[in-house]
Amino acid sequence: MKKVLQKKFVFTAMLAVSILLLILLGTINVVNIVMVRTETNKTLAMISEADGNFDHIQPPKSLPPSDFRIEPKDERDKFLSSNFFVVKLNENRQIVFTDVSRTSLVDEMSAEELALRVLDEGKSSGKAGKYRYQISNSRMDNETVIVFLDTSEEILSYVRVLFLSGGIGIVCWILMLFMVMFLSKKAIRPIAENIERQKQFVTNAGHEIKTPLAIILANTEAMELYNGENKWSKNIREQTVRLNGLMKNLLLLAKMDEGAAEIMKSEISLSELVSENVRVFAEPFHLRNITLQTEIQPNMIIKANKEQMSQLISILLDNASKYTNDDGTVIISLQKSDKRIKFRIKNSCEKLPDTLPYKLFDRFYRDDKARTQKTGGYGIGLSVARSIVMANKGSITAEYETPNFVSFTVNL
Repeated sequence: MKKVLQKKFVFTAMLAVSILLLILLGTINVVNIVMVRTETNKTLAMISEADGNFDHIQPPKSLPPSDFRIEPKDERDKFLSSNFFVVKLNENRQIVFTDVSRTSLVDEMSAEELALRVLDEGKSSGKAGKYRYQISNSRMDNETVIVFLDTSEEILSYVRVLFLSGGIGIVCWILMLFMVMFLSKKAIRPIAENIERQKQFVTNAGHEIKTPLAIILANTEAMELYNGENKWSKNIREQTVRLNGLMKNLLLLAKMDEGAAEIMKSEISLSELVSENVRVFAEPFHLRNITLQTEIQPNMIIKANKEQMSQLISILLDNASKYTNDDGTVIISLQKSDKRIKFRIKNSCEKLPDTLPYKLFDRFYRDDKARTQKTGGYGIGLSVARSIVMANKGSITAEYETPNFVSFTVNL
């Protein structure tokens, strides 16, 4: 149990840490992309307004202080540190000027070909490979100016921050995993000890109660043998049997939770097990005029614990027997579904439970306490069924269907 709790604690904690790291690192990278792209667009707009000519950029109104303080670059410094080229065209789309002096990776012919290509696209700005471009009218005459700005540094900034933040995030995640694993033992120790004490109490109490119950039942039977059966002795015997059955189910649940229940697995025919149990419950269904419909595929072989599987089927059939309305319907099916075997019991009822379907598996849950008491239910049968299914690596679900049908589906 401690290992199960520790795994759940570690999983939950690391899931929260992972989500937090993803949000944090994702935010850092998104903000970095937005900020770098904004600065790039500002630089491109400034060069485009100046027609790619340094002389068109206004000098600062006052010289910056000479105390070497860190301040943003002014427009002239940005211009001088940028890699770009400029192509000008006249009204007839003829190239009249090309300036590739600010880059060493593009010659005039390549620059002109790229300018004509982006001009054909009909966009005023965009991206062509690693270059961002902007098309505008010339400041001096009726010419079209296309400025291409090299964004290699922008892309490198994205990649650099991405890999750096990702690497740091992975290292932090691994360190956090070791820390959570180390601290989880101390964190769950009080809870685990409390759960163990509760289970031990149930186990000890169950064994201690079994002896008085056996004595009460034996004395009741002896009293009836000498004095005959009366309503008081009958009530004592019925409630003693009921309490004995409750203790057996509680002890089984405790063993299941401790992982001490027998789980010796072998190949069994689930088709035969279902058919045998259906025959046992056929008479109770018939006495209440319940229509029983079965669709059991033959040769459904699984590897599981035979005793537990028989108990599982019996619990679900007994549940259907208790809660199906008179003159109602019970539908039982066993079939192959993909690579798994699906066992399903669906029964009609007077009205659907008011709670959510998954709450039916809660221990001591009873939708109609008076009716459950009358039919002999304990409120833990479905909890036992779920524990059996989980012990055999399967799943069980409940759902409501109209009109007034409750179905339980077991996948093994």
